[in-house]
Amino acid sequence: MTAEEMDLGFQKIWSLFMELREDFKETDKRFKETDKRFKETDKRFKETDERFKETDNEIKELKTTIDRLSMKVEETSVEVKKTSIEVAKTMKAINALSGKWSRFVEGLIVPAMERLFRERGIEIERIFSRVQSKNKSMEIDILAANGKHAILVEVKSTLKVNDVKEHIKRLGNFKVVFPEYKDKYIVGAVAGIVIEESADKYAYRNGLFVIAENGNTVNITNDDKFVPKLW
Repeated sequence: MTAEEMDLGFQKIWSLFMELREDFKETDKRFKETDKRFKETDKRFKETDERFKETDNEIKELKTTIDRLSMKVEETSVEVKKTSIEVAKTMKAINALSGKWSRFVEGLIVPAMERLFRERGIEIERIFSRVQSKNKSMEIDILAANGKHAILVEVKSTLKVNDVKEHIKRLGNFKVVFPEYKDKYIVGAVAGIVIEESADKYAYRNGLFVIAENGNTVNITNDDKFVPKLW
C-alpha cells in the first residue's frame, strides 16, 4: 500500500470518526433533553400527587363538615319538634282562655238582652245560648227571639273585622240552616270585651248592632240614627 493510499484511508477513518462524534453529541443532547423531560414529568407527577393529597384532605374536611351539618340539622329538627309542641300547647291554652273570656262576655250579655233591645224597640221573649244546627255546620253564641224577630249575637273576647264578616255570612245562611225561623226578621249583633275601632265601624256600616262592655254592664254603642239591617 502506498503512502497516498494510506493517507486516503486515514482521512476516511477520521471523517467517519468525526461523523460518529457528531452523532454521539446529538445523541447525548437528546438523552439530556429526554432526561430533562423525565425530570419535568416526574415533577408534574409529584405535583399531581400533592394535589390529589390536598383534594383528598379537602374531601375529608368536606365530609366532616357535612357530618357536622347533618348532626346540626337533626338537632334543629328535634328543637323544631319541641318548639311546635310548645306552640301547640300555648295556642291550646290561648284558645281555652279566649273561650272562657267569650263565655264571660256571654254571661254579661244574656241577662242584659231584654233591656238592650227593648231600648231599641224590640221585645225579647226567649233567649238561647250556644245554639247548634243538627249537622253542627253553624253555631250561634246567643239567639234571642220574639214573634217577629230573631237576633243573632256573635261574641268574641277581641272583636275583629273578620269576625264581623263571618257573622254577616252566618246571618245570610241562617234561614237555610234553621228553616224554623224562615218567617222571622233576622237581626245581627256583635259583642266583645275588646273591639277594634275598624270592627265596630264595619259592623255599623253593615247594619249590625255593636254591644260593648261598660263598667259592670254592657251597652249597645250604635247611635240613635242607626237602622239595623233585616235578613
